[in-house]
Amino acid sequence: MFESDKILFEIYRDKKFNEKFHVIYYTELTESTKYTAINQAMAGNSYFDGFIKSFKKDDAKQVIDDIIKQLNDGNMLSKDEIRARLKDYIP
Repeated sequence: MFESDKILFEIYRDKKFNEKFHVIYYTELTESTKYTAINQAMAGNSYFDGFIKSFKKDDAKQVIDDIIKQLNDGNMLSKDEIRARLKDYIP
């Protein structure tokens, strides 16, 4: 698998504003948004990071969105639970 076949992402928790969980897809940032998005992620607490395969990325992003929703609803998932949910999408 080539580097270009993967998307680097991070789930982080905002620690300054509302303590909500968010996701950032680093390798999909544009020049106009990357500095703001990266600064927001760096100001938060990293919760989980990794790569998803570009193939089926839309399905993987839906799973990640569901994970974010559960985390924000108070259902704290372990890193192993997150990894298990993403097993079909991570290299």
